[in-house]
Amino acid sequence: MHIHEVLVVLGSPNSPDGQLGPIALDRVNYCWELFQKQARLILCTGGFGAHFNTSPWSHASLLKNELVAKGVSEHAFLPLALSANTVDDAVKSKAVLMDYPVESLVIITSAYHIPRVELVFDEILSNFSKQYMGIEHLVETPEIMALRAHELKAIEEIKLNGLYY
Repeated sequence: MHIHEVLVVLGSPNSPDGQLGPIALDRVNYCWELFQKQARLILCTGGFGAHFNTSPWSHASLLKNELVAKGVSEHAFLPLALSANTVDDAVKSKAVLMDYPVESLVIITSAYHIPRVELVFDEILSNFSKQYMGIEHLVETPEIMALRAHELKAIEEIKLNGLYY
């Protein structure tokens, strides 16, 4: 089986009852748009964590369920990457992807997240061709402003201390 391209959807916070937040929904909707143009395999990321998912369901399964509800076949999904943060997204994604003959990745996240995702994924998934898709969110909420600040701090920490995985 030859796999040309995989859409990798990175997670973001959901509610304790398993409702995807607006950031996650924007990422899912973008993945759906790309999938409709050209069917590809999809890899959803996100497990559990106090900072993003305290529901009984993995974040990746919530993303997958939303895509299935939109009409994506169960057969279009690679195994879920049950990650806890951005570095873990790359590590767990690589563990899944190594079992498949994948040529390239389209990594779907938010525009504010792209600089750190590139830094992390370029190192951990260096043997894959990658395209980064950063979604601009229409609503400028306090949450998005806080996430932007978090990204800048996380990038500085990586530059200062290196990337540990």
